[in-house]
Amino acid sequence: TKEVNIPSIDSLMNTLQEPMKAGNVKVTEKSESIFMVVLSLLTPFGILIIFFIFWFLLMNNNQGGSKTMSFGKSKAKLINAIEKNRITFNDVAGVDEEKEELQEIVEFLKNPKKFTDMGARIPKGVLLVGHPGTGKTLLAKAVAGEAGVPFFIISGSDFVEMFVGVGASRVRDLFEQAKKNAPCIIFIDEIDAVGRQRGAGLGGGHDEREQTLNQLLVEMDGFAANEGVIVLAATNRPDVLDRALLRPGRFDRQIVVSSPDVKAREQILEVHSRKKRLADDVDLKTIAKNTSGFSGADLENVLNEAALLSARRNLPEIGMKEIEDAMVKVTMGPEKRTRVRSDKENKLVAYHEAGHAVVSRFLPTQDAVHQISIVPRGMAGGYTMYRPTEDKSFMSKSEMQENIISLLGGRVAEKLILDDISTGASNDIERATKIARDMVTKYGMSDRIGTMALGQNQEEVFLGRDFTQSKEYSEETAAIIDEEVKKIIDFAYRAAAEILQANIDKLHAVAGVLLEREKIDGDEFEAIFR
Repeated sequence: TKEVNIPSIDSLMNTLQEPMKAGNVKVTEKSESIFMVVLSLLTPFGILIIFFIFWFLLMNNNQGGSKTMSFGKSKAKLINAIEKNRITFNDVAGVDEEKEELQEIVEFLKNPKKFTDMGARIPKGVLLVGHPGTGKTLLAKAVAGEAGVPFFIISGSDFVEMFVGVGASRVRDLFEQAKKNAPCIIFIDEIDAVGRQRGAGLGGGHDEREQTLNQLLVEMDGFAANEGVIVLAATNRPDVLDRALLRPGRFDRQIVVSSPDVKAREQILEVHSRKKRLADDVDLKTIAKNTSGFSGADLENVLNEAALLSARRNLPEIGMKEIEDAMVKVTMGPEKRTRVRSDKENKLVAYHEAGHAVVSRFLPTQDAVHQISIVPRGMAGGYTMYRPTEDKSFMSKSEMQENIISLLGGRVAEKLILDDISTGASNDIERATKIARDMVTKYGMSDRIGTMALGQNQEEVFLGRDFTQSKEYSEETAAIIDEEVKKIIDFAYRAAAEILQANIDKLHAVAGVLLEREKIDGDEFEAIFR
């Protein structure tokens, strides 16, 4: 390899010109114009500018506005107080105590002088806390409807965008609009999307979200106490909210919207059945008893599904059967009768579900059987539904132990009758193991471990909690925990086996009816034991 050092292009051309002219080679020099050089440099920038202009116009068209730079504007929807279909407290049932708490806000918005004359400071913010579907958003709308004031509604996720500073700008714009329409209510749904604890989670947090939260803190603490703007917010994760957001002067009150009890469920059903044609056999009190654990949204969904089923069956009214079918559909999913199963699989499912039902029948703390089916629904090959006798807030040790025994009844029946086991009990085993582990590590129900709570809640890592969590016990203690969990599971397995062996004829009878008719209701099940 040879290297040739060329001082410059000009010197090379001068050196080559003499020999080329001697050989009668015509040499011409062509220089590129300044205009073409500049044009070649500016063309890429021009394409980018045209692209951004087109993108801004497209975004503006999608938003239906006239301002191309409207990213910083609030996305809150304004609901007018004089709308015909406005919601009032009469449309909200089953939350009497919560309505009493919010009635004070309504009174302030209607007659603020009554409170200011006494030197009182009305709460600037009220945080509604509760499980999904319990009626938090509905309560907020009812407050605005009762007070007859404008109602701004926005989701926490609507504040944050990909551009830095947009979220904070939207918060400022929202409060500016609210002040112009005062007295009014701002409702922020799912506030945990923007109000999560700062400086936690993987990567130390999100700068844009934290800027938005900081602006929200400033706005809530900045406007005058009696300006007539009240902030309502809803969340089902109050534990991840930033502490600064929950201090007095921002969200002064936290109102817990609980899941409805049997009386509240009956009231909710009465509200949602007002515009529905119910048959004479429909008993809302019975439905309320059979829907323990259902939220208000679940109950509305049940009645709506029942109405759809009645229309599909060309019935003039909604009957009790349609409502019960709707309850099963909402809980377990739609039937999958087109799924083809072999006789062997049907027998396996029949004895599995019969095992659950028969074992539960002889456990005093367990609820009565409501329905058994081997028709596939959702992800389940079959199901056993129970009829709760009462709403339970707590569970005793014996109740948890018998719950595990009931869960293992299906696996025990498979082994006892078919001398084999299947993957169908995977969910039962998972639930039983979780209950047993909670008994040992959370509720202090292990004699060997004692009254201690071990471990930390590691769910929802990215919702504002530290990514790494330390284990609060030694490896020796972890081994003891595993032994105690296994001890509880083994005891439950033996107890389920004893019940089924003592009632093997009843197990065969229930499974036989299931194989013949696919379903058994509670009364038919009890008749087998008489």
